[in-house]
Amino acid sequence: MTGADLVIRNAVGILTGLRGPGERCRGDIRIHDGRIAEIGAVAARPGDRVLDAAGGVVTPGLVSAHHHLFQSMLKAVPAAIDARLETWLRLVPVRYWHRFDEEALRTAAEVGMAELLLSGCTMVNDHHYPFASFSPAGGSGYDPAAILFETAERMGIRLCLSRGGTTRDRVYDNDDVVPMPVETLDGMLRHVEGLAARYHDSGPNSMRRVLLAPNTPTWGATPAELKEMAAAGRRLGIGLHSHLSETTNYVTFCAETHGCRPVAFVAGCDWVGPDVSFAHLVHIDADEIALLAATGTFMVHCPQSNGRLGSGVAPASALERAGGRVAIGVDGAASNEACDMASEMHNAWLIQRAVGGPGAARVEDVLRWSSASGAAMLGFAELGTVAVGQIADLAIHALDAPRHAGLHDPLLAPVICGPSSVRHVLCAGRPVVVDGAIPGLDLPRLMARARAVVARLMSLAG
Repeated sequence: MTGADLVIRNAVGILTGLRGPGERCRGDIRIHDGRIAEIGAVAARPGDRVLDAAGGVVTPGLVSAHHHLFQSMLKAVPAAIDARLETWLRLVPVRYWHRFDEEALRTAAEVGMAELLLSGCTMVNDHHYPFASFSPAGGSGYDPAAILFETAERMGIRLCLSRGGTTRDRVYDNDDVVPMPVETLDGMLRHVEGLAARYHDSGPNSMRRVLLAPNTPTWGATPAELKEMAAAGRRLGIGLHSHLSETTNYVTFCAETHGCRPVAFVAGCDWVGPDVSFAHLVHIDADEIALLAATGTFMVHCPQSNGRLGSGVAPASALERAGGRVAIGVDGAASNEACDMASEMHNAWLIQRAVGGPGAARVEDVLRWSSASGAAMLGFAELGTVAVGQIADLAIHALDAPRHAGLHDPLLAPVICGPSSVRHVLCAGRPVVVDGAIPGLDLPRLMARARAVVARLMSLAG
């Protein structure tokens, strides 16, 4: 951003996303050319534009490190509201994937991105997986990657597209399914390479990145194919992402099929390292925690989805204590009907303490998982923290609801008070949320479109 500087004034305080003594600070923030130029006692200059954050708390822009945007049109499907993962997969994403047209995907993406922005998110890692069917080469007539990136550009949010897919279909709780699209390894890798050439920007202020993201390594590919995927991702300079150990069935299948636990299996397929991240990792043991920590492999903790599906609680705090790396993701709206990052942080804070005791996760830890760690996972060294020289992706959280009254330490509010109360969001200093609204977004019209899409999906599914 060029021209006059923007100065954020009068905030109650700042949660920086940093570790140690600098995790909190106070003062004003000067933003120059999209970066943080000063923090503290910021003197006024002629031409300054002032953003009044009176009574609010400033945090880094939050990062949803694992998401399924298309699922924003699949919330609260009655047949699966009380189902475990394998049944839920069959009754929701597997039942509906082939019924999505261009309008359904576009509406879902816009709804999901709006919800994220309004909860303080400036970046999302969207794990989109039905590509083999939806790509123009498959006869569908539209390109999901183009729709997702176009929507993100219009909304002003950073999009990392984890290009999913599978070379082998998995078994669900029964065979009453329209099989998910399966593709050849060569076809998948060619498409990923094309997406990377078209969209991937490795620059520090990138708005677009691409990751290689098979659906589930234990079921979705052979060990040889996983090794080829890992080599291809590293040749292209893009990250690797997937699901792992979400339920005990992952552990049982891996033991019976490969003779080891899931983390050891992926390690043997070259799927560990600081360029690798796995959503969930709920059912991992002490040896797996040690291996993840030693290799710098990221866990994306999705507490609300794991709770909604009854899958369990990921040992995020234990992994961090072992020196490992934890990020936060809201997962898909079909298994988390409120994809709000403040709710996700709140639940991460509560659930880690419920399992590990009151010292298991501090507010500042959870905020860091939701900002700096997510940015690092996606390769952004200059995002995710509030510090001089960093890119100015920032959220200002209002403290003006009854639930905020009586706070002795108001800086805790963005994590401990539940749903978001975001007033302003900046992406590289550009306003993408202003006074609690997204500029240019006709929210009533979007809600009407969403109702029409849901009605059509319900009709098609009978």
